[in-house]
Amino acid sequence: MSSKGVRIWAALFLPIAALPLLCAQKVVSSVPGETTEQYEVRMKWWRDAKFGIFIHWGPVSLVGTEIGWSRGRQIPVEVYDNLYKKFNPKKFNPKEWARLFKDAGAKYVVIVTKHHDGFSMFDSALTDYDCMSTPAKRDFVGELVKACRQEGLRVMLYYSLCDWYHPHYLPRPNYIQDPPGHQRDFQRYLEFMFGQIRELCEKYRPDGIWFDGGWEHKPQEWKAEELLKMIHQILPNEIVNNRTGLPADYDTPEQHVGAFNMNRAWESCITLGTQWSWKPNDRIKSLRTCLRLLLSCAGGDGNLLLNVGPTPDGEIEERQAQRLREIGEWLKKFGEGVYGTRGGPFLPGRWGSSTRKGNSIYLHVFNWDGDRLVFPPIEAKILKAKLLSGGEVKVVQTEQAITVIVPQKYHQELVTVIRLDLDRPAITLQPRQGPEVPTPKAHASNVFQNNPSFGADKAVDDDETTRWATDYGTHSAWLEVDLGKPMKIGGVKILEAAEFGERIRKFVVKCKVNDEWKTVLSGNRVGAEFSHKFPPVTAQAWRLEILEATEGPTIYEFRLLPARD
Repeated sequence: MSSKGVRIWAALFLPIAALPLLCAQKVVSSVPGETTEQYEVRMKWWRDAKFGIFIHWGPVSLVGTEIGWSRGRQIPVEVYDNLYKKFNPKKFNPKEWARLFKDAGAKYVVIVTKHHDGFSMFDSALTDYDCMSTPAKRDFVGELVKACRQEGLRVMLYYSLCDWYHPHYLPRPNYIQDPPGHQRDFQRYLEFMFGQIRELCEKYRPDGIWFDGGWEHKPQEWKAEELLKMIHQILPNEIVNNRTGLPADYDTPEQHVGAFNMNRAWESCITLGTQWSWKPNDRIKSLRTCLRLLLSCAGGDGNLLLNVGPTPDGEIEERQAQRLREIGEWLKKFGEGVYGTRGGPFLPGRWGSSTRKGNSIYLHVFNWDGDRLVFPPIEAKILKAKLLSGGEVKVVQTEQAITVIVPQKYHQELVTVIRLDLDRPAITLQPRQGPEVPTPKAHASNVFQNNPSFGADKAVDDDETTRWATDYGTHSAWLEVDLGKPMKIGGVKILEAAEFGERIRKFVVKCKVNDEWKTVLSGNRVGAEFSHKFPPVTAQAWRLEILEATEGPTIYEFRLLPARD
């Protein structure tokens, strides 16, 4: 995986003209000559699954740096390459992992078998640089494949084409000096690579291969067509991603939600923390963010592959495990609008996302315009509307618009899910833009180096990976938010970038009433997550005033919570 951080919500949506109905284009797949119908049959389990778990794990977890990318950079090569000699994860229990993934609501698992660092986490006859040479002497991949299958989970295997450890891999990493007289032979590496992929297919019979690292060569240099042909000769129904350089079966946007696309299967791979492999005290994404990622992917007709990084002891740390269980609990209640659905017809946006299945549309609402949302008309009659969390929902359908009204007391802080039952199959509806929801405007007394990347708007963008930051030496600052119209607010949630230090020591929250600023809340420390309710107040302008800070304060999110009457 790439080490570059990318904004989670950086999805670009295609114009309506570029959004024909399902299967309107000729299929492009990993099987030459395959018909659209054959492709869809082979891909059905994967499309229906919507949610998978990615596992990046290996000896590098001993030092807590990024897998592959820290070799020769943060960690000297001679140290990195010998970590396996100390890798003995005595608490590794594949049955517990598999049970956790099932409890999370995931339907498939992608296991890293070899990353760019060249270490094989499976028992390979082609190298001694593998799991059987560790003190554990366990086939980690084999044990995990078996455990996942026992829990009814599909299994795909990740394999990095590039290998910065192998003595014959080219191009040679610039931080490596070969012994005098050593001549690299890329053909010998390709024979090794083909051999290992054959091993993976024949020994573990996976449901798919997830390639990575293909950017260092052209597809013909990897012999990618020959590679895919070999895979399908062994496993005809195998699913293969696009990272050999060939389109294959599906695309893999990384660290961001993919664009709406019903003609090309896709899967966003995104970390639960901030790096792929385990990192001590890493910042874990909130349940709110994880659900919105999942629903934005499903609403765009894609999948979410959410990554966990196990510890060097062989455990999935409790913070990550708890988040997965929370996702699973939500899916037990609302999974009907996720599993087995297709994206649309309303395009994802700030308002939320939509999915469809049978004669139903599911609206996953993140943000409201007061108590309602106004959707464009559809070429079907709405027979019934249901709020899946319980409560009142009213739908007014005309030739010009569909207005969905839910009293604020029934709005859910995580996601509000509404099912619309139609008089015809929902898949027949053409995609169209979703409703517009006003975006809060914000400005601040100070922005770090006047850099827009740290502007005030980053604190109100519903993205917990961006932040408002202030200059070093700033000990007091304010952030002002304009909601666009008066709204009834009953609480606040503040997410401080606590990994840089809990800097805030005293703050107040104010709102403007009759042209005067009124204090509705005062407090001391904020920390990673601060949440507080107060008597509802109707106002358009709000302020967070940081009165004392040890250093320049920085905030991921300043979230005003609508009152629930």
